[in-house]
Amino acid sequence: MSTVPRPDLGAFIRQQRARHRLSLRRLAELAGVSNPYLSQIERGLRRPSAEILQQLARALQVSAETLYVHAGFLDGERERPDVVEAILADERLQDEQKATLVRVYELFVRQAAEARGAATRVPEVGTDQGARATEPEGADR
Repeated sequence: MSTVPRPDLGAFIRQQRARHRLSLRRLAELAGVSNPYLSQIERGLRRPSAEILQQLARALQVSAETLYVHAGFLDGERERPDVVEAILADERLQDEQKATLVRVYELFVRQAAEARGAATRVPEVGTDQGARATEPEGADR
């Protein structure tokens, strides 16, 4: 499976900032970082921590995973198509609509992950869950 070449982290952040029509100063303010630090990240002079990437992801309304891939923290081979990027790139939508769609999508992704986690857990014997799983319907307690 081949991957599409990804721009470096700084270029990607700059693209997203331009897409949102944010100045460097405004993005720095939204993300809670200094202007010089953000400028250094965009120019590839600094490598931000995962925490800073999360703050930038929130401010840019992209998934933190996307920034982690661009920063080299995650393997891009495993990355799925980024629905959030597609939503943000759609010029037919207003900013408020985009933000709402991103929030709903991320909620659904979290719920699906939680459901997968719950489905893989096996109830322990002797717990309420284990008892309910083996109790015949209508049995008295």
